[in-house]
Amino acid sequence: MPRAPHVVLVLADDMGYSDLGCYGGEIATPTLDRLGRAGVRLSRFYNTTRCSPSRASLLTGLHPHQTGIGILTSDDRPVGYPGSLNERCVTLAEVLRHAGYATCLSGKWHLASSMWTPSDAWPMRRGFERFFGTLAGCGSYYRRTTLTRGEVNVEHEAAAPGFFYTDAITREAEKFVRTHAEREPTRPFFLYVAYTTPHWPLHAPAEDIARYRTTFDAGWDELREARLRRLIAEGLMPAGTTSSDRDPTQPAWRDVPDQAWQLTRMRAYAAQIDRMDRGIARIVAALTATGALENTLFFFLSDNGASNEQLPFEDVERFVRRRSIIPPATWTGAPLRIGNRPDIEPGPEDTYASYGRAWANLSNTPFRFYKRWVHEGGISTPLIVHWPAGGLTPRIVHTPFQLTDVVPTVLEATGVGYPETYPGRDLLPLEGRSMLRALRGGDVEPRTLYWEHTGNAAIRRGRWKLVREPHLPWELYEIDVDRAELVNHAASHPDVVAELSKEWSAWASRVGVIPWERIQELYARERKGDPAG
Repeated sequence: MPRAPHVVLVLADDMGYSDLGCYGGEIATPTLDRLGRAGVRLSRFYNTTRCSPSRASLLTGLHPHQTGIGILTSDDRPVGYPGSLNERCVTLAEVLRHAGYATCLSGKWHLASSMWTPSDAWPMRRGFERFFGTLAGCGSYYRRTTLTRGEVNVEHEAAAPGFFYTDAITREAEKFVRTHAEREPTRPFFLYVAYTTPHWPLHAPAEDIARYRTTFDAGWDELREARLRRLIAEGLMPAGTTSSDRDPTQPAWRDVPDQAWQLTRMRAYAAQIDRMDRGIARIVAALTATGALENTLFFFLSDNGASNEQLPFEDVERFVRRRSIIPPATWTGAPLRIGNRPDIEPGPEDTYASYGRAWANLSNTPFRFYKRWVHEGGISTPLIVHWPAGGLTPRIVHTPFQLTDVVPTVLEATGVGYPETYPGRDLLPLEGRSMLRALRGGDVEPRTLYWEHTGNAAIRRGRWKLVREPHLPWELYEIDVDRAELVNHAASHPDVVAELSKEWSAWASRVGVIPWERIQELYARERKGDPAG
């Protein structure tokens, strides 16, 4: 048994803040609930509001703009970002592998603009000794495009009877844990498990969907109220917390004309998370069976808030041409039924649907907004950290942290230093700080946090959070007592707005934020559609 801890990092895709049972949700997540309640749960942990930027920040300890991935993996040079990990950063896998760790990625990468031809931004060239997964951001769970093993396309593996991508990710991770214990029992490992669950399309086996036949019948209004009560009871939100109102663009549940169809959408979404939790149970069982769980630093989180994305988000003909995320047909040759319509009941392989804005509003209870925004609904994620041998005992940590803090935490826990130099690269220093003291119950002074994504901007310092949408004025919230961002103090505290906006601008300049207006002009000229991720 190695003395240095193993590290397991599990990432969900587009899952909301309150979807897990131990974060107030109705979905059956007993494995994550058990790890969360036996370990540490963070109530104010923040991601970077979108798939690729969050992954870049999570793996490098830098802000995404510094890594070359300010939006997604589109190469927008010379105006915009390159869309691939650049040479100014190293991944956690590279650092840990250099220190003697075995490294494995099972699941989604989404950090390279080239998804068909290997490049220096592919996993095997960024520190992972083993890789099974996808280069693209999303896609069918039954017929997965860009499916790769090492650097070889293995889309044919998805043709095997019973293939389901969530299960395939689990199987590869579980196999790595067991095989590693047999072959290299004294060597520590870093396992990154990047599920695409519950990112659209809403694909799930019928028996999984059936488990939620009546779970959501009360509708999104009552369920949001119930989730908030449970969040307070869990100690994740203080008593007296006020939830945001239902999204004003959405109807009250009692007025929804197609309730039966709406329920099928949320049932399919829940089934995706349910199956992921059962997959995590298999990984935890492998860690337990090999004697590794006690000394494994285990993280679970989501890359952004719940997604309100509607399908298709452009004309159908253009949407279906995106071969990196949409297969040409099912394995039997049947055409795909694409869109969010009552005649398309999600779940089967031939459907391509999402669960919509009102259910995403439920997933992000008690917050406003969604993936892509840097209001709380876009950037708030559950974070579970479990490490019994490292002195982590059951507690909830309320100190604000963000993705840049994960790498420093892992490095402190493993005793591995961040390299001052790296062959062929001019490295930037880490932006985050270790959370380990706070995870062990120690006092940690909050620090200033920053965000930017597609013109959405925010800064959180002390009691205040300054936030804005693209092309709109700054909003100011007393965030410790108003997590739902309901009372805007910008007009009454112009001095705070001026001070924090100036500080945000200095940060944006330092980390290389490219003005969103410039990129919008590029997209308009080249008629680029909305990137998926």
